[in-house]
Amino acid sequence: MTAKREHIQVFEHQSIFLNQEFEEGIVFNQEKLDALITFFDKGVSYFSLIRNGIRFNEYVGALQVGNLLISVLPKADRYQNEDKNEKSKWNSILVDMLRVVNGFEVKATSNSDLNLKNNSVLDLYFELFVTEVEGLLHRGLAKKYRKTEGNLNALKGTLLFNKQVNHNLIHRERFYTRHTIYDVEHLLHIILYKTIHLLRRINTNSSLVGRINALTLNFPEMPDQKITHADFDKIVLNRKTQDYLKALEISRLILLHFHPDLKSGRNDVLALMFDMNALWEQFALASLKKAHSLITRGQESKSFWEPKGGSKRSIRPDITIKKGEKMYVIDTKWKLVSNEPSMDDLRQMYAYHHYFSAKKVALLYPGKNPYIQGSFVPIEKDEPEEGMECGLLFSQVETTVKDWQSSIGEMVNSWAN
Repeated sequence: MTAKREHIQVFEHQSIFLNQEFEEGIVFNQEKLDALITFFDKGVSYFSLIRNGIRFNEYVGALQVGNLLISVLPKADRYQNEDKNEKSKWNSILVDMLRVVNGFEVKATSNSDLNLKNNSVLDLYFELFVTEVEGLLHRGLAKKYRKTEGNLNALKGTLLFNKQVNHNLIHRERFYTRHTIYDVEHLLHIILYKTIHLLRRINTNSSLVGRINALTLNFPEMPDQKITHADFDKIVLNRKTQDYLKALEISRLILLHFHPDLKSGRNDVLALMFDMNALWEQFALASLKKAHSLITRGQESKSFWEPKGGSKRSIRPDITIKKGEKMYVIDTKWKLVSNEPSMDDLRQMYAYHHYFSAKKVALLYPGKNPYIQGSFVPIEKDEPEEGMECGLLFSQVETTVKDWQSSIGEMVNSWAN
């Protein structure tokens, strides 16, 4: 039976302390703290240890310890409230940002009837995985050829003489062979099978219990194999298996970020955490790709430095935009600033200005500030004053993520003139 979930929500860079009490009487106890300390000792960087507690870093997402789910939410405003409604809003925004970045359709959750309070990042990925595997089962699982050994009633494949003597000295009507089978037992299904059974163990969302149990009954039994990074790296999808992509991506996230509690088995840790700087960059890029009249690319690089007999070093802005014949460069920064960007960020933008022959460059931050126009000071007196604009763009979150995407596109379109 699924343990009753305890769910708390905090913002990035926030701390939680031993015996701290949250809504509905949930207490962050010693057992949960010890499990996270053990998890931290494995080299994770999602949080830091402090006296009698932990402090979250710039990562957002979901951290599950036993039946306690900690949702870590983005903080886009230094004056952001920490009340229940504000946390629910940012929980919903984070889920939809991840949908946008991962190419999942942004819509209300499906028939699983997850309520907003429990619709966390963890629920998003669990439900998407279940939906994907349900679809694969409905369409029919892909078969592959594989080599195997065993006893057959007819000679098929290569007879293994030594094993034939050992196994079939009495039963001479059987043949111990190495042969080829065409069936559903292959690495893709072993990974999905492993993920299904892990979800059955760690899921604390009652709305998904029935669907996960149905998958465990309907999915064919597979060998219990330890799955590593190397197993995912050697997967090559083809026309027949392309539909497995999303389910395998989610399996990779879940299986490789699960840390079992080997002592008691009660406080397994699963961390689906995302660097907010990277998420903000990918979300802004996806939003600008929807904007009309803008040709947008991400991570376009140019050689910057080349040693004799060594490898070149390159510079790579987050976003390059082409509007007509003019080039623009944007670097995204998930920071709370007013009108004073860091010197390192400005030096970076200066290099982008020259190496990409950009008409304008800008730093894009979250926030409510209006556009701050700035420019690089000419080195020489006779250098033109205009043409080296470096501004600060601020994007305020809208009511819905779709509206937020539209406002980012409109703002940048207006800036790139």
